[in-house]
Amino acid sequence: MIAALLAAALASVQPVAATEAGAVRGTVAGGHVVFRGIPFAAPPVAQRRWSPPAAPVRWKGVRDATAPANSCPQADYGWNHGDYAFQSEDCLTLDVGTTSLTGRRPVLVWIHGGGNYAGSPGDMVETAMVAKGVVVVAVRYRLGALGFLHRRDGSGGNLGVQDQIAALRWVRANVARFGGDPDMVTIAGESAGAQDVGVLIAAPAARGLFRRAIMGSGTPGFGLPWRSREEAWRMGDQFDALMKVAPADLRRAAPGAAIAAGEQLHDPVLTADDYRWLRTTIDGAVLPDTPERLIAARPALDLLIGTDRFELDLPGGRTRRDAFVATAFGANEARARAFYRLDEPDPAPDARMGTRDQQIATDATFRCPAQRMARLVARQGGRVWSYEFDEAPGGPMTHHAAEIPYLYGDKRLGALHLMDYWANFVKTGDPNSEALPAWPAYGAQGAYLALDTTGARPASGLRADICQWTDKL
Repeated sequence: MIAALLAAALASVQPVAATEAGAVRGTVAGGHVVFRGIPFAAPPVAQRRWSPPAAPVRWKGVRDATAPANSCPQADYGWNHGDYAFQSEDCLTLDVGTTSLTGRRPVLVWIHGGGNYAGSPGDMVETAMVAKGVVVVAVRYRLGALGFLHRRDGSGGNLGVQDQIAALRWVRANVARFGGDPDMVTIAGESAGAQDVGVLIAAPAARGLFRRAIMGSGTPGFGLPWRSREEAWRMGDQFDALMKVAPADLRRAAPGAAIAAGEQLHDPVLTADDYRWLRTTIDGAVLPDTPERLIAARPALDLLIGTDRFELDLPGGRTRRDAFVATAFGANEARARAFYRLDEPDPAPDARMGTRDQQIATDATFRCPAQRMARLVARQGGRVWSYEFDEAPGGPMTHHAAEIPYLYGDKRLGALHLMDYWANFVKTGDPNSEALPAWPAYGAQGAYLALDTTGARPASGLRADICQWTDKL
């Protein structure tokens, strides 16, 4: 009797859940039941490097899932120093946050940003979204050259996306044991995470693994031309030359050396090489066609998508502006130049949107591709909800990723708790409720919700005057 009581008490402090590969022990933190570092695939090391994810290695007994998991290999950029300091090539794990191990609650699968070359999910599974009745799963995936390099011998590819698909398959098979409903999965991401969400929407191998999607400040192509396999292979050729080892020895090289070599690769189409892993490769496997064509051919889904009023500066700076505009607007370059009055002196910066160069960057890389994605999904019959986030009218401009504490944390925008919109969407496919200002569906007029510190108000036709001239996602 005493032993049974002690076992029950221990389980309440360190709950145990079963997975197909073995049992895991989590912890209770802040009222949430949290599991960290659960393997969803085998370690991608040695001969598994640059190979598709394999099934996780089974274990006996109960695996500890209470400590923070290692991030995937990455360089140190300062902002990601914590992830850089705790990295390992054995990183294909995920975290789960839930209120209990029973029930069938909707699931949010979070794919972190970081340019597809850095970052981690952090403490996303401790978000207040869990208390809203949502099971949150946060995924790690291979980054940089280890996750997105394509080589002529067939190794590599869109492996980071394949890792995400493997994680979604894990969710499908296991999340019910954590109180989640495998038929009510929403995938969500910001920046590169949003791009990957867009690629997953397109990818045939991800069909049936999720029902809804949330994309913040990112699209399948980030407004860039698609990369062909031949172009990707040329970058692989650069990588092989930089590594200076025999091809047979690449899988034995230190992961840090591979990441460092990947940092030196140049894509001649880009005006800034830090976007190298954001130019999507049509690899013939994960993406047998362009995301635009694949999305147009898939069944409809619910989509919540948006951008910040100001995102980032012009890739490559002023000296590369002409090349950037030409790449972004293609056949409509002359119209774009006329709209921005590029042959005239710089106007005074807009208080909310920044300099002319900053407006070009936000329009071409974020805002216009997001509007095109919204139209594409809406034409397929999907329910689409669009937003623009502007955190500080009258004060400093907003910036890339500024919305995350409002959407997934306890930070409020005026009297509004924006997480309520997001939680409603995860649960029903519609962000609206009687307690919130009405959010109109995207529709033929391109309706969206303008979010700023005064609250939320409906609007339409976001930057339609310039976004009509881009044909890129």
